[in-house]
Amino acid sequence: MVGTAKNGRVRHAFSVVNGGQELGPSSAPASNAGSESGGIEFTREDVDALLNERPKRKDRFSLKEKCETMSEYIKRLKLCIKWFQELEESYLIGREKLENDVEVSERQRDEMGILLKNKEEELNSIIAELRKNYASLQEKFTKEELDKMAAMESLAREREARLEIERSQNSLSDEHGRVQRELSSATQKITSLNDMYKRLQEYIASLQQYNSKLHNDLSTVEEDFKRVEKEKVCMVENLSMLRGQLSVSRQTQDDAIKQRDALVNEVASLRMELQQVRDDRDHHKLQVQTLTAEYTTYKESTEKSSFDVDNLKSKYTKLEVRCLSQTDQIRTLKDQLMIAEEKVQMSNSTTLETRTEYEGQKKLISELQTRLADAEFKLIEGEMLRKKLHNTILELKGNIRVFCRVRPLLADEDVSTEGKVISYPTSMDALGRGIDLVQPGQKHSFTFDRVFMPEISQEDVFEDISQLVQSALDGYKVCIFAYGQTGSGKTYTMMGKPGDRDQKGLVPRSLEQIFKTIQSLQPQGWKYEMQVSMLEIYNETIRDLLAPNRSSSDMLRENGIGGKQYTIKHDANGNTHVSDLTIVDVCTAKEVSYLLERAEHSRSVGKTQMNEQSSRSHFVFTLRISGVNESTEQQVQGVLNLIDLAGSERLSKSGSTGDRLKETQAINKSLSSLSDVIFALAKKEDHVPFRNSKLTYLLQPCLGGDSKTLMFVNISPEPSSAGESLCSLRFASRVNACDIGVPRRQTSMRPPESRMSYG
Repeated sequence: MVGTAKNGRVRHAFSVVNGGQELGPSSAPASNAGSESGGIEFTREDVDALLNERPKRKDRFSLKEKCETMSEYIKRLKLCIKWFQELEESYLIGREKLENDVEVSERQRDEMGILLKNKEEELNSIIAELRKNYASLQEKFTKEELDKMAAMESLAREREARLEIERSQNSLSDEHGRVQRELSSATQKITSLNDMYKRLQEYIASLQQYNSKLHNDLSTVEEDFKRVEKEKVCMVENLSMLRGQLSVSRQTQDDAIKQRDALVNEVASLRMELQQVRDDRDHHKLQVQTLTAEYTTYKESTEKSSFDVDNLKSKYTKLEVRCLSQTDQIRTLKDQLMIAEEKVQMSNSTTLETRTEYEGQKKLISELQTRLADAEFKLIEGEMLRKKLHNTILELKGNIRVFCRVRPLLADEDVSTEGKVISYPTSMDALGRGIDLVQPGQKHSFTFDRVFMPEISQEDVFEDISQLVQSALDGYKVCIFAYGQTGSGKTYTMMGKPGDRDQKGLVPRSLEQIFKTIQSLQPQGWKYEMQVSMLEIYNETIRDLLAPNRSSSDMLRENGIGGKQYTIKHDANGNTHVSDLTIVDVCTAKEVSYLLERAEHSRSVGKTQMNEQSSRSHFVFTLRISGVNESTEQQVQGVLNLIDLAGSERLSKSGSTGDRLKETQAINKSLSSLSDVIFALAKKEDHVPFRNSKLTYLLQPCLGGDSKTLMFVNISPEPSSAGESLCSLRFASRVNACDIGVPRRQTSMRPPESRMSYG
């Protein structure tokens, strides 16, 4: 308990705790205990020496000297405990202060976190909305840009087409001018040819006239020749002269014929040239017509292109206007985005400041939590040492330890704050150990070794009894039993809820711890053997829950026909035997779990008005442990008894009839016998009526022997059960005051093999 902590931290002397300040009269809390302790301080060595101290007496048989020694020892223990209580009180005060500081800081942190979260969510929503708007506008802008690019490309294509058309038009105009020039030159040439043709016509006409004149002359000559021929006779004389004239005329005629032939040839060539000129004219006319048609087509296409260009210009103008408006809109949105970004930057700076403040608060909270953890660690160490000292005192006193557990309210039990009958004191002396029960006009206060509130889990409950369970492996007899009215949670405390690991009861958790500890002790040379037995006491009859064919034998015995008769016997060493009881050797926790399930199905339960599944018998689970250390030849024998008592109940509330009535009477009788035994032990009477009930006779070694005994008193918070709860608390208080003697460890040096007895 006092030594190196689990987290590796070395514990200092108790005079140095709480920041290295000594806890003397000047620094101790203002209480009477501080003056009584006289400023005494304790270190680890003092506490270890005090715990390990063995009384030294001159006369071993002098009771007076023994009492004085024990009184002096107890007085020193009380001084140590009071000093620890003062230290614990100072720790608790510091812890409360730190918890208050932590709560204030956590509230500030939560408020700051909420404000920061709200602001961040608001800014995130604004940013998301702006991003959505920006994305939509970006998409629109991209679409418009694409449309604009398409229009620009179309316009460029139109411009190129227009330029191409203009170039074609210019080339056509040039070609048309050239053709016009060629046509004008051809026309001029035709005109000149026409003029030449006219001149030739006139020349031909003149030649024809000359020819006709020549024909006329020829005819005149022929007539003259005829006349000459006629006058030949008369003009023989003049023949020679005429022949000379005739040769001259024939020569002239030949010349004229030659000239005529030359003119005819020239006319034919001129006609051919005229025909060629006409053909050229017709060809040029066709070219002019083709070029005119092409010009008309180009003119129409140019007009159409001009119309398309005008449309494209209007579209381009519209697109430019639209782009300008969208550019203005984008510029406006960019301005808004810049403003939003500035706001975000401002909010980021604010957030950064808030985060810095939050980190500071978080760091402060972390420091406070570290200090609180240190204080809690010191408080836990002090609490563990206090428990050890308290357990040592209880063992020296020989008292039965009592734990009180209050079950939570059920779903159908709605109790207002004013209607609560159970409360828990918060004073230092009673914190975690006190319980108050309020009845009309009266308040009853009780103090036990430990009080578990409704929210305490099964694991936390078992943690407080784990050392007691460990004692069974160390060679002690250990008994843990649950007491209380019907429906107060006894079976849940002992057995838990089947199938739920978090709600396992004390019995399965104790078995798990025992088997884990056995495995950890194997390297040290320890070997253990374990045996399990389970029985129930039903209507003052013992039933073996592990016996084969249990139901038929129990029916025969209840009908008086026969069957096994189980009897309880105690030997001189304080061991208990139950004849014919089935004892099973076990090696693993799984085997014990199987036996527990088997016994659970065999146990007597019934339905009453107070509980849907009420245990109608006392259930006793016994684990006998025998261990041997092969290296030291040391042997230990321990017994672990875990008992779930049947619940006390009033017939007026349970409404039991028939078999339930008989069961209720038997349960109340056995619990009444248990109360008589407790009264006799509390008054230290010479005769204790253990034999009045099989339950008390079976528990005799636990209540009046040398075992470590713990009782769970289970309480219902329901106001209608306040009377029964008060009776249970009073009974538990008497049990806590009973002196049953100092527990004795059963160890020896490897005796011969023998059958283990019932503990």
